[in-house]
Amino acid sequence: MNQNHKSIKLIPLLLLGLCLSSSLKAQQVLTLKETLNYAIQNSVKVRKAKLDIDGGKYKTQEVRAQALPQITGNAGLTYNPIIGQLVANFGGTTQAIKLGQNWNSTAGIQLSQQLFNQQVFTGLQAAKSSEEYYNLTAQLTEEQIIELVANNYYQVLVNRQQLNVVDNNIKNVKVTEKVISNQYENGLAKKIDVDRIKVKLTNLLTQREQTSNAITQLENQLKFAMGMPVSTQITLPKTELTEVTSLPQFTDSLSLDNRTEIKLLNSQDKLLSLQRKAYVAEYYPSLALTGNYTYSSQSGGFDFLSSNAAAIGYGASAVGLTLKVPIFNGFLTRSKIRQADIDIRKAKEDRRESINSLNMAYENAKIQLRNSLTTIISQKQNAELADEIYKSTQNNYNNGLATLTDLLDTETALTEAQNSYTQALLNYKIAEIQLIKSNGNIKSLLK
Repeated sequence: MNQNHKSIKLIPLLLLGLCLSSSLKAQQVLTLKETLNYAIQNSVKVRKAKLDIDGGKYKTQEVRAQALPQITGNAGLTYNPIIGQLVANFGGTTQAIKLGQNWNSTAGIQLSQQLFNQQVFTGLQAAKSSEEYYNLTAQLTEEQIIELVANNYYQVLVNRQQLNVVDNNIKNVKVTEKVISNQYENGLAKKIDVDRIKVKLTNLLTQREQTSNAITQLENQLKFAMGMPVSTQITLPKTELTEVTSLPQFTDSLSLDNRTEIKLLNSQDKLLSLQRKAYVAEYYPSLALTGNYTYSSQSGGFDFLSSNAAAIGYGASAVGLTLKVPIFNGFLTRSKIRQADIDIRKAKEDRRESINSLNMAYENAKIQLRNSLTTIISQKQNAELADEIYKSTQNNYNNGLATLTDLLDTETALTEAQNSYTQALLNYKIAEIQLIKSNGNIKSLLK
């Protein structure tokens, strides 16, 4: 009986252990590396960009089909209720001759092969370049997703750090509230002091609720950018937001050759050039080989399949060359070429602006890193000093040597210093991502 009783007591503990185990499994602990790799595999934008690559391959096959033989088959059946007649004079006698039979059937095959068509050949080159363009677009999309997810990741960490600051402040204020309440009960504190500390505590609790909601929204935003279901529970390690003590190495001049944006502009310039060549090719003549074979049958009745049919059948075939020479199309081709020239000139302006923008982003990232590091060092020292002042003021207040106003002011100063430190960390991390991206090494965050 005792053993059965002990077994019954163990059942709830086992069930509780299973529940805790399942809840822990539901929580996904994601490092920055794991988060970015998940985003590359599941982001909708990345998946759509990869689908564009497949679409570009099929587009190339579509253009290539124009250079391959074009074969078509045809068949027809015609019933002539009234057969036309030809009136002819034979030796002074006029006679009417029927032209055909009531039922006519035809079946044939036609072949066309381009021998020379500059538009088709240029289109093939453009299609192959389009495949390169789509590959670069997918690569750029991946880099943009990495940047976006990494920024969101650090924003979540920083807001959680700020939540810890609020929790510590609430803990300190509750201690002070208890002290003031005891002093008020003993007639050593005023009612206004009790009310002021309650107002402070209420404000902190409200701030905590707002910060907690903001973290949930940022986590949802992070999961959405990753392509992860928003209902998934995730946990980010605190160790990912490490302290910063030194700057990375800077280069005097930025090399843009390995930047995907520049490679994409190069591919776009190539496509625009090929588009212009395709328009110019409209001036060129085209030559095609054509051939056909047709079998026709005529009968007075619908008895083509009968073995005793009196149908008359005969075949015909032809092979030839078709040469098309454009002469005048109302300056349509000239207008297309001039539009293509405008697009090429606009692309050059886009390149100039993009290069300037990339250089600006690099220089701004260096400035932000320097400023953030200076702020991190100063605010860390400031937060440590503010913490010492707060503890000293709290001790003085407990001993009646400081006022409540002094204590609340030092608590506010401590909060501001701690929040400034965490915000500086966030600014540094975002600028660091920009610097890595400027060097063309954004994918190094995946490793």
